[in-house]
Amino acid sequence: MSRLLQVSTADDIAAVVRMARAIWREHYVSIVGRAQVDYMLEKFQSAVAIRDQLDHGFEYYLTVADGVDAGYVAFVPDSDPMVLFLSKIYVARAFRGRGLGTQALALVETRCRELGRRVLRLTVNRDNSTSIAWYESKGFVNAGPLVQDIGAGFVMDDFVMEKTVG
Repeated sequence: MSRLLQVSTADDIAAVVRMARAIWREHYVSIVGRAQVDYMLEKFQSAVAIRDQLDHGFEYYLTVADGVDAGYVAFVPDSDPMVLFLSKIYVARAFRGRGLGTQALALVETRCRELGRRVLRLTVNRDNSTSIAWYESKGFVNAGPLVQDIGAGFVMDDFVMEKTVG
């Protein structure tokens, strides 16, 4: 059994921080290197960063499966009034293949419609072939490359992917 719990308390945020550290270090070090992963965790997934995101319109949900934290998802309305930006969707390795990502994506699609948005947009590292294939299997299309300077000499070298939701 799994469920998605909206993140609001300091304890919830701490759980997301723990999940982010474990998942990002396991998955992204081979793609972008340890230094960039550590930098991005501090900049985007520290308790301070997540609290700030929550204060600026982000919604975070923790995925709990069999009573254990198994992943998380976060999204925010884009400046384009038709777009909801899917900022993060992660499932811990031990829980992959159980439909938890699909469940989280369904919640995001529901919130997209509830907020009057018609397009889900995300960015994914262009070398993250497993995630790209998963997004494509869920109806996302590649809308092109995007390179963003994130400071400290690091860039995010991504593809933008989009999906129309009805």
